[in-house]
Amino acid sequence: MRYNRLGHSGLFVSELCLGTMTFGGSDDMWGQIGKLQQDEADGLLKTALDAGINFIDTANIYATGKSEEILGQSLKNVGVAREDVVITTKVHGPMGEGPNARGSSRGHILDQAKASLKRLQLDHIDLYQIHGFDPATPMAETLEALDMLVRQGHVRYLGLSNWAAWQVVKAVGITEARRLAPIVSLQAYYSVAGRDLERELAPMLQAEQIGLMVWSPLAGGFLSGKFDRDGKTAEGRRVNFDFPPIDKDRAYDAIDVMRTIAQDKGCTIPQVALAWLLHQKVVTSVILGAKRPEQLADNIGAVEVTLSSEDLAALDAVTQLPAEYPGWMIERQGEYRAHMAQSK
Repeated sequence: MRYNRLGHSGLFVSELCLGTMTFGGSDDMWGQIGKLQQDEADGLLKTALDAGINFIDTANIYATGKSEEILGQSLKNVGVAREDVVITTKVHGPMGEGPNARGSSRGHILDQAKASLKRLQLDHIDLYQIHGFDPATPMAETLEALDMLVRQGHVRYLGLSNWAAWQVVKAVGITEARRLAPIVSLQAYYSVAGRDLERELAPMLQAEQIGLMVWSPLAGGFLSGKFDRDGKTAEGRRVNFDFPPIDKDRAYDAIDVMRTIAQDKGCTIPQVALAWLLHQKVVTSVILGAKRPEQLADNIGAVEVTLSSEDLAALDAVTQLPAEYPGWMIERQGEYRAHMAQSK
């Protein structure tokens, strides 16, 4: 297991992160993702820790707080030292019926940070993330509330999730102008079957030195190896919860190539998909969600898979994004200047 610096902070996190969206679901949307209870969650956490994973992700909205509760108790049950794990949670989604029980207002953030700490049984959150963009709240209000939590010692680092590139850059500008605690990470969807992030977000993250946490690296299970072009599938969350949206023809092309690579390397298709992400320079950590220890262990095995330049080229050939303006014009007009800069 390798450890990467999270953005421009001094915090180091494992290249794989344990996601806990499968913890605590019932007969609702979260139940379609996972219904793991305490004993099962304890087993997954121990598997992750034994493999060297020190990064654990949850959110207040997962199973309406139950995921945080189970994770907090699991940390106690397995006996891991607090300083040996990096715990991250998120705020934004609805946690009640009222109009102020959602979003990224100062009130909601401060209330939910306190509630998350109680559910997690912790005295601080290592990385606190805004789970989505709130068009009804001034961005400065959100960022000032986060800064307040850092100054109070309840939160150590700050991140965003599911924001557009322009929104992230605007947030960075506000934090710098007002001397607020900085944004160090973005959690976003990225997979070999869904590379939209490469258009605007990836170059922005690298330019601003913001770390990337990848969610749904297997495209909601589509890259698990259970789905074939003929439409046959054995099982999986994607059958009943078809998310995130992907270009399935392109994904099937990727699966065909990954199957060949997996056969050559003696590994699994999911391991190839995860290894592809670990080979991308913009990626800091890849979030793994699992229901069974053996599934998690298989995914963790991706850190041992090395893809050759030929493997990467083969995958790129079938999954690269079609050219889109202004990208193709920026590349065309900047080509000779980029060459001059690289020649030094």
